[in-house]
Parts: sequence; C-alpha cells; structure tokens
Amino acid sequence: MRDFSDELALLAKRVAEAETYLTIETGRRRVAELEGEVTRPDLWDDPEQARRVTTELEHVRRDLELYDRLVGDLDDARTLFELGREEGDESVEAEVAAAVDDLGHRLDELELRSLFAGEHDERDAIVEIHAGEGGTDAQDWAEKLVLMYQRWAERRSLGTEVDEASPGREAGLLSATLIVKGRYAYGLLRSEQGVHRLVRMSPFDAAARRQTSFASVDVTPFLEDTSAEVQIDEKDLRIDTYRSSGAGGQHVNVTDSAVRITHLPTGIITSCQNQRSQHQNKARALQILGAKLAEHQRAAHQAELQAISGSSSQAAMGNQIRSYVLHPYQLVKDLRTGEETGNVAAVLDGDLDELMEAFLRWERSRVDEG
Repeated sequence: MRDFSDELALLAKRVAEAETYLTIETGRRRVAELEGEVTRPDLWDDPEQARRVTTELEHVRRDLELYDRLVGDLDDARTLFELGREEGDESVEAEVAAAVDDLGHRLDELELRSLFAGEHDERDAIVEIHAGEGGTDAQDWAEKLVLMYQRWAERRSLGTEVDEASPGREAGLLSATLIVKGRYAYGLLRSEQGVHRLVRMSPFDAAARRQTSFASVDVTPFLEDTSAEVQIDEKDLRIDTYRSSGAGGQHVNVTDSAVRITHLPTGIITSCQNQRSQHQNKARALQILGAKLAEHQRAAHQAELQAISGSSSQAAMGNQIRSYVLHPYQLVKDLRTGEETGNVAAVLDGDLDELMEAFLRWERSRVDEG
C-alpha cells in the first residue's frame, strides 16, 4: 500500500495554519457573544445593526463549520490509512488517495483567505469604470469590463447592482458604477484598481485597423455607515437631478429621478439612477459618497506616511496595470505580477481568479520584503 504519511503530515500542518488565519478560537468566543445579541428582543429596532450582527454570525459560524469539517475529514483519512497499513488492506488505497486530494484542493482554495490583510477586505465593493483614451473603442471597452466583472461575480455567487451607467456617444459606456455584494468582494476586486489597456482590430474602424484603448477601474469598500469616519456637510454638496438616459434593462432600470452629487471640496462625484425614487437615488449616492470620502481620507493619510518614510510607491489608479491583447496575438498580462494567460476569451467571460490571486500573493511578498 502506498505510504501517505508525508502527505497527511503536510495536510495536518496546513490545517493547523488554517486555525490561525481563520482565528478559530476567537471565532468560537465571538459566536457565543453574537448568539446572545440575536436573542435580544430589541435587536430589530435598529435594522442596520441587526443585519450586521446576523451577517457576522453567519460568517463566523461558516468559518467554524468549514474548519471543523477539515479536521474531521483529515482524522478520517489518517485513521483509514493507518488501519489499511496495519491490516495490509490494499483496497483502501484509492479511498485514502481521493481523501488526500480532496483535502488538498479545499485547503488550496481556503488559503487564499490568509492573503486578505486589509481592514475592509471582507466588505462589499464599489466598482467604478470610466472610458479613457480611444474614443468609441474605449467606451465599448468600458462596457466589456462591466460585463466581465458581472460574470466574475456570478461565477463566485456574488450579487451585483448597477447604480449608474452613462451610455457612450455611439456605443458602449462613458462610465458605470457597480456594487458587488458578498464576502471578500472588496478584498478580491481591489486587485483590479488601475488602468486596463485593450489592443484589438477596431470594430468601429471602417479600415479595420488595430486600435489601443483604455478604461480605468476604481474600487472602494462599500461601507453601510461612514458617520464615524467622515462628516458630510450639506453646504459642501452640489446635488443635480436629471432624467436617466441609460440603455434600459441592459444596464439599469431607467427612471426620471436620477441624482448626481458633487462633493465640492474634493471634486468627488457619485451618481445613482436605478432606485425607485429620487429620494432613494439620493440616499444611495450619499452612501457611495461617504464610502469614497472615507477611502479618500485613508489614501491621504497613507500618502503622508509614505512622504515621511520616503516611499516611492504610487497608487494604482492612473497607472496601467493590465493589457488585454486580441491582435496580432492573444494575451492577457498583468504588468505588476507578471501573471499572464493566452485565453483572453475566458478572462473577458469572468475567469479572473488566477489574476486576482496572483496579485494578492504579489502584494503579500512585497509586505514580507518590507
């Protein structure tokens, strides 16, 4: 019978590491606290707080169940191997091999969690896409990026909501704002922040010449309540209402009550046009503005620290991070990590996980290097 001792020992080591990055002991204490909170009769007097409590409880319970299942399955595999070896039973070899392989795959997926270190990585994400240089091709490219992220979210069972979409002059989109909802949406999507470059034979050029076009992606954690971090003074806001000119059900639910809010001190602009009323559009635009102002403050603070330390690193926004080449060859390459693939169609269809994971590992290596 094949000797699985080393493989089982390595799996045991990886499960022990999972106990650390999943904060299992802290989680067990936290479940008890949260279970006490959800039994309070006045919990739903504050619906937002109630949702935060119940969501956290669901997440912590899921982590504990996942870890306990790993421990149990590892113990079963180890017991089966030891019994098979003691009794010389070759028939269990295939079952042990399958169990070892399954545990390895599950740990591979789980270990991505160990790469999340940001304060807001577990949160939903605001994704803003803007067409850049390249005219109609760039606007078409912006729309393709929206579809790419929607398909990626669908693959991971994350929800998406298009809060704003401004159609291009001939085709595509000038800009769009997505909310991607689900655990670790921001932690994964922040890998996408920056300028995305597309090279292809232009479908909008009568001579079918090669065209290079650009679109920028800005990613912000979606904070339900930013009142503790930022104070928004109504005097600092310019609020415009307008009739949506979106492309119907393809992008948004068109209403006559779209709202655009400009924060005059920073120039940050947020819009919403898919809620049922002008009041709801304004509330959502203010919520997005609060999240972006909180991120703006964090970025300003980080810039001050970098200036003090002499760091020369630059923010991703405004720098080309990834190229998507459709002609004269097929290639997607991330210019930060060096990760690349020739399957451009799959990437545009939402197969982004390897590119995102490569970014998280690259980011972690930079931190470890100091």
